[in-house]
Amino acid sequence: MQWHKKIIKSDKMRGILCWLAAGYVRLIRVTGSWRTEGGDHPAHYLTEGKPFIVVFWHQRLLMMPYTWRSVGGDRPFNMLISAHRDGELISRTIARFGIKTIAGSTGKGKGGAAALRQILKALKSGEVVGMTPDGPRGPRMRASDGVIQAARMAGVPIFPLTYSASNRKVFGSWDRFVLPLPFSRGVFHWGDPVFVDRKLDEAGLEAKRIELETALTKLTQETDRALGLDVIIPAGPDELPKQKRSAMAAGENGS
Repeated sequence: MQWHKKIIKSDKMRGILCWLAAGYVRLIRVTGSWRTEGGDHPAHYLTEGKPFIVVFWHQRLLMMPYTWRSVGGDRPFNMLISAHRDGELISRTIARFGIKTIAGSTGKGKGGAAALRQILKALKSGEVVGMTPDGPRGPRMRASDGVIQAARMAGVPIFPLTYSASNRKVFGSWDRFVLPLPFSRGVFHWGDPVFVDRKLDEAGLEAKRIELETALTKLTQETDRALGLDVIIPAGPDELPKQKRSAMAAGENGS
């Protein structure tokens, strides 16, 4: 068994890791110079008491507590986090910033249905829900349709969101996880909302999924470029599951 797996199996060590992770997030925020762009629109929704869904790529998870606070302040925020052990680490870390967790995913199955009910309940009560549409396992920067279905059922818009930091390390993980470094110039960047009509058919929902995926990728890459950074590209066809590769090929062939 690898050493990191032994650590994760220890509840005490998981607690220490979460404490260290939260401390690092605070260090990045305190030592850096951060600004918010595009926050007026979601702030208006919050002032009006209108809920919405926030989406960001899995690679940009780390600074999300402060990205949200830059607009939402102390208002309730829920994040959809997978129920596996890695997800528990994320949940315990963000809990230190007052963020609540909805365990599960928007995928099919009993767990997905339970998570969807919690998402709809939170939105109905006027709270905001955050999701990583390519999480928890990818493919990188490829949106699943779960967030589109949730927005359609709840009748709420979806706000793309990202952040970037001038000094960072990009890991070779499936998501190309971004680790900001201390003393960075940083940007919390909100995009324009994507609206999902309740009456859309399957083709319309797929078009909205592509619209959201494109908008979030563009927002993320433009934010990186503005800081002089190399962009991170979405997973290519060879990194996609066979079923998604077939769907992409069909679309490119016009079928």
